[in-house]
Amino acid sequence: MKLLTIILLISLTINTQSKSSEKPKLLWFDATANFERLSYPDSIKFYLNKAKEIGFTDVVLDLKPISGEVLYKSDFAPQMIEWNGFYRDEEFDFANYFISEAKKLGLKVYASINVFVAGHNFFDRGLVYQNKLHWQSINYTDSGFVPITKLKHKYSAMTNPANPEVQHHELNIISELVKKYPQFDGILLDRVRYDGIEADFSELSRELFEKYINQKIESYPDDIYKWTKNDKGEKVRIEGKLYKKWLEWRAFVIYDFMTKARKVVKDINPQMEFGVYTGAWYPVYYEVGVNWASKKYDPSKEYDWATPEYKNFGYAELLDVYTTGCYFFEVTKDEVEKLNKELIKRNEAGMGGTKDFWYSVEGSAEIAKKVMMDVVPVIGGLYVEQYKGHPEQFKRAVKMCLDKTDGLMIFDLVHIINFGWWDVLEDAIKSY
Repeated sequence: MKLLTIILLISLTINTQSKSSEKPKLLWFDATANFERLSYPDSIKFYLNKAKEIGFTDVVLDLKPISGEVLYKSDFAPQMIEWNGFYRDEEFDFANYFISEAKKLGLKVYASINVFVAGHNFFDRGLVYQNKLHWQSINYTDSGFVPITKLKHKYSAMTNPANPEVQHHELNIISELVKKYPQFDGILLDRVRYDGIEADFSELSRELFEKYINQKIESYPDDIYKWTKNDKGEKVRIEGKLYKKWLEWRAFVIYDFMTKARKVVKDINPQMEFGVYTGAWYPVYYEVGVNWASKKYDPSKEYDWATPEYKNFGYAELLDVYTTGCYFFEVTKDEVEKLNKELIKRNEAGMGGTKDFWYSVEGSAEIAKKVMMDVVPVIGGLYVEQYKGHPEQFKRAVKMCLDKTDGLMIFDLVHIINFGWWDVLEDAIKSY
């Protein structure tokens, strides 16, 4: 009898340890892609139950899409009650219902908001198309200075992160959200970045940069970079004498905002987790003005684009939770050598098109873990759309994230539904 009791206690201990050490698995619910789907209580319950059944531990609810609208009644932003011709009952507080139902299932719930973006360029919709045109990013393209609302190949009408008015607005949104829904376990910020290497070249950015370096720019924008033609007649960028300092300043801008945002969250609710999503392609992520690494990591020792001061603006130490997009079709580093250009889809900002080893789920996960230096767990994310028609490759990518990082994030629910991949995803998660 005593032996049986001991065996049962050992079994219980093992099971408890297994559960306590389980890696988090996050399922993202995009705001617009799931707008109609999340407009009905029964539908919300159904998909939360599906998430729980196949092994997810956490869910992420997007409440501020790229248009700058929000999906709840707000004092600071217009409420999105219509998308793609479908009207949601504006009196239905779907976010509160979503949180309540998720909690019943034992799921952790994060709120997500898109920060430095306020318009959808494909629909000419959003705050920048209303009365906030002065917020939009001014990009220095090979055609000169162009407002981002005129660059119709870009779907996100990004704002200027250095603009104090923009920052004030976004901090108000964060504050309001944390106060309105204290039941959230945390908040995940998305698009806390510049549009790309061509942003932002407004006069305001020039003034703020000059203040940062404490000198006037002699030749603007040429001292940052200029466009010229190479031997093939192609337009290319030539770095100016202040180029690296400009990159450093942009990293400072984002770091400074993240510091303010964390303080806003923690002053209201110290228990709420503060987190962020970024892409995992760190070697080129400077192009969007972000240093998400630990301050202990010095990129200037490995990359010629970083100044010795660049490391001071790594913001990993500000985070409680971090998820990164290992958004590559290639799963292993070896696969990059056999790159199939017909399968590759690199549409995210600052990704480039080279064949470096980190252009894979495995390689980007390793880079992310390296630069974060164990300051905060790294949750590897996958963009399901990249694996369309290739369920086995997707399963391998899921397992790679779970193997090489501290968790898994799946973006987005809509792709799992459209591809009919519930069984595929469940098998990948539960066979790890």
